[in-house]
Amino acid sequence: MTFQPVVPSGGIVGWRFLQRTYDAQLESFSSSAVSERERQYFLENIGKVQTAQDLVSDRRLLQVALGAFGLEDDIDNRYFIQKILSDGTSADDALPNRLADKRYREFSEAFGFGPGEVRKTGLITEMEVIAQDNVVSRFEIAVGETDETMRISLYAQHTLADLAAQDSNADTKWFELMGQPPLRSLMETALGLPSSFAQLDIDSQLEVFKGRLTALTGSDDLAQFTDEASVATLTDQYLARSQIAQLQNTISPAQTALILLGA
Repeated sequence: MTFQPVVPSGGIVGWRFLQRTYDAQLESFSSSAVSERERQYFLENIGKVQTAQDLVSDRRLLQVALGAFGLEDDIDNRYFIQKILSDGTSADDALPNRLADKRYREFSEAFGFGPGEVRKTGLITEMEVIAQDNVVSRFEIAVGETDETMRISLYAQHTLADLAAQDSNADTKWFELMGQPPLRSLMETALGLPSSFAQLDIDSQLEVFKGRLTALTGSDDLAQFTDEASVATLTDQYLARSQIAQLQNTISPAQTALILLGA
């Protein structure tokens, strides 16, 4: 039986508990029979994979491969995933390079099936990283079954810092964030943006995002999130606003103010 993560409550209180127990809970989840079987099958068979078609033809391998990049929902989109893998990332017009969600580019690069690229499925160290990343992603999914805001918060702890540290200009980082649904959701909620916000044109969205973040932190540069404390502050803001949205019909304005002050 798969270990089910423990999230005793929502909001910042539940988040603090999850942070304190994260290592122990992840270890228990990783050691479960289901996780061990997935990992063992992947590592024993991925080295035999020679082409993109080989990978998409083995559902068990593909499930781990996609899961490592948070793309598990594409498990049934075999033609699309095969195209992502076989196009590679070397050419400017390759499909992964034309998608807003850069996780597809990272996914394609991880296996090296594109023209002129070196196949990586035989590199055991790199495949072990993918197997472990899949476990982390599945743990986050399991947490999300209890509380989706916790899943998004966990995801942001590693992906937002990685994005912030990228060697690209400030607007490029913003567009990449906007193309990753979990990070976009966190940022929209933390900055108090309405659901209609996504209807604006992309450049207008960028300006609103930057203006709201400046008002919150004093800077519109995502590079600030290379600092763990900055990620923590944004996450707390996200969780507080999420909790308020869930309870807005049952709590008084005074209680709402107290939650915001506590964040």
